[in-house]
Amino acid sequence: MGKNDMTVAEAVNTKLSLKECLIGEPFFYRKVALVVLPMIIQNTLSNIVSLLDNVMVGQVGTLAMSAVAIVNQLMFVFMLCIWGALAGAGIYGTQYFGKGDYDGVRYTMRFKLIVALIIAFTSIGIFFFAGENLINLYISADTSAEEAAMTLSLAKNYLYIMLIGIIPFSLTQVYAGTIRESGKTTLPMAASMTAMIVNFVFNILLIFGYLGFPKLGVTGAAIATVISRFVEAGIIVIRAKLSRDKYEFLIGVYKNFHVPTHLIWPIMSKTLPLLANECLWSMGQAVLLQSYSIRGIEVIAAINIANTIAQIFNEAFISLGNSTSIVVGQELGAEHYVNSRIYAWRMATLSITSCLVMGSLLFLVAPIIPQVYNTEPAIRNLATEFIRVVAVVMPLNAFANVAYFTLRSGGKTFITFLFDSCFTWAVSVPVSRILAGYTVMPVENVYFCVCALEFLKCVIGFILVKKGVWVRNIVQESR
Repeated sequence: MGKNDMTVAEAVNTKLSLKECLIGEPFFYRKVALVVLPMIIQNTLSNIVSLLDNVMVGQVGTLAMSAVAIVNQLMFVFMLCIWGALAGAGIYGTQYFGKGDYDGVRYTMRFKLIVALIIAFTSIGIFFFAGENLINLYISADTSAEEAAMTLSLAKNYLYIMLIGIIPFSLTQVYAGTIRESGKTTLPMAASMTAMIVNFVFNILLIFGYLGFPKLGVTGAAIATVISRFVEAGIIVIRAKLSRDKYEFLIGVYKNFHVPTHLIWPIMSKTLPLLANECLWSMGQAVLLQSYSIRGIEVIAAINIANTIAQIFNEAFISLGNSTSIVVGQELGAEHYVNSRIYAWRMATLSITSCLVMGSLLFLVAPIIPQVYNTEPAIRNLATEFIRVVAVVMPLNAFANVAYFTLRSGGKTFITFLFDSCFTWAVSVPVSRILAGYTVMPVENVYFCVCALEFLKCVIGFILVKKGVWVRNIVQESR
């Protein structure tokens, strides 16, 4: 009996050699590269374009920048709901594709379409009728009446235009997610990059009124974003439709909207913990930031600088984590249980290695990066220390991230909920509050202590991954 003919129990109990867990064959790295490189390119460029967009809006004025920031925070909640809701079905989609069951892939895609549209129309209703009240929550009481009114007006205009882009954004996430789950990430990357270019060009034209276009300021920024949403959705939907031989699993998706009854609850049982996790995790990050703010407003400025830079350097391990759910999930769906365990450890090795390189580079350039910001020397120095902390703990974040996606690939979404957001609220938040509010420890040391708690997650993640609690074929179990 070969390794890939074993049962789950036999595969979990099979001893793996250190060499096969750390070093893969050339075809393994080619497979990973095809999945992860387009993600890294796409997300890195997205971060850079977002930074440039913020700079352009900032040229209009502080109130304009604040208005856009408020609406983007509200829209981010919607995006998290979409990502969390689709991720549960995505686990099934990945395993169905690994199994070669294209009907199963179509079922999960239909489920995604239905859920995405429900969330989209619900969000449009909430933002349209309650948008003004939600925006007012972000405008502080000590803001002058004139500035508050102007900020509210700008934010409302921006929000109402952005609502037009919610449907195409949701459709893009359904298609892009399904295509990525098949291991094909080039089309989503190409569509996203084209949309980013369109957004950037129309931002210049519509915010500042170049080449005869009207000078619309914040309204122009919203229009540019909506145009880019339709462009991205159009490219990915039309291209997928035309390339029928490449995306066979999409053929017949709209033939009907049938999703087998026996699949609905299993998918929902994976979706709900992921949806809750995304919401609670984002709230936890906001509370962590508030804890650091106890030490002064300059701390927030320094952390913002550090986080902006870290987002670019962290892209390698974040993309490798997402790729883990695809590479490992496909092996689980194909019932290659031993391979799935080997691939999980190899992905962890790749991720940690990449972070040792990127972390070292980030540590070296830490004193240089903050100098480009027009701020006080004290904030630059503090930002440098925060960046160094990010660089040091990056390998810990890398392993914890791979462990999270490995557990998720086997459908252990409740465990990932405990592992991720519950850990943040039960451990990270209390520690940050105590150290920041009740000790005289320097804030950079507080930041390091909280970030270093990731080591505990790594220990927990190592135990869970090693035990193989995630080695499951959930599409077989759902039959």
